[in-house]
Amino acid sequence: MPVLLMLPINYPQAQFAKLAAEAAACRRCPAMCERAAVFSHLNGAVDARIMFVGEAPGRKGADRTRAPFSGDQSGKNFDRFISSIGLTRSQVFITSAALCNPRSASGANRRPAAGEVANCSEFLRRTIALIDPKLVVTLGGVALDALKLVHYHELNLKEAAGKIHRWDQRLLVPLYHPSPQVLITSRDETAQLRDYRTVAQAVKRIGMEQPALRRRPVR
Repeated sequence: MPVLLMLPINYPQAQFAKLAAEAAACRRCPAMCERAAVFSHLNGAVDARIMFVGEAPGRKGADRTRAPFSGDQSGKNFDRFISSIGLTRSQVFITSAALCNPRSASGANRRPAAGEVANCSEFLRRTIALIDPKLVVTLGGVALDALKLVHYHELNLKEAAGKIHRWDQRLLVPLYHPSPQVLITSRDETAQLRDYRTVAQAVKRIGMEQPALRRRPVR
C-alpha cells in the first residue's frame, strides 16, 4: 500500500515561517545588512487570494512598524485606496520587490538597485508559490519589473496601469505607487481611485464577493 504523507493542519503557516526565517537571515545585499527584512505574519494571511507587491519598506514606515505600507503617508494612502473598493488588510497579503529598506548614504530612502531586487527575487517567487494568489497587484514600476524575474512579461507601467492582464496563470493589475510624490507627479488621487475600481473588477473575476470576500480554507 502507498505511504500517505500526513501534513500538519498549519502546513502553509509552517512553510511561511521557514521562508520568513530565511529572509531574516539573508545577507546577500551588503548595503542592507544592517536592515531587517519586513516579512512576517504582519504581511497578511497565507491563504489570501489577493497579493499586493510594493517597491521596498520605507524608513519611516514599514522599516519601523514591521508591517508593509504602514506608519507613513504611503501606508495611509494605501489603506484609503483599498478601503474605497471594500478591501481590508485581513483579506490580502502584502510584500515587496526588496524586503529590506534601501537607504542612501545620508539615511534617506532610495530606490532599490537592480541587483538588490534580483537578490530578493527568489523570496518573491517562493512567496507567490506559497500564497498562490489568484490576483497580483503591483504598486509601482519596480514591483512590476520584479515580476519579470519570477515569470517574464513585457508590460510597462505607463501602458499597463489600471488594466487587467494575465500573468503566470493569474490576473495581474499594475498600479502606481501610493506615495505622496507619485500622487503629485505621476498619478493623482482621482486617477488612482479609478485604477482601484479596476482591481475591484478583477476581484469579482476571481470569484470573490464584496465587501465580505470569501476566504478559501487553509489545507
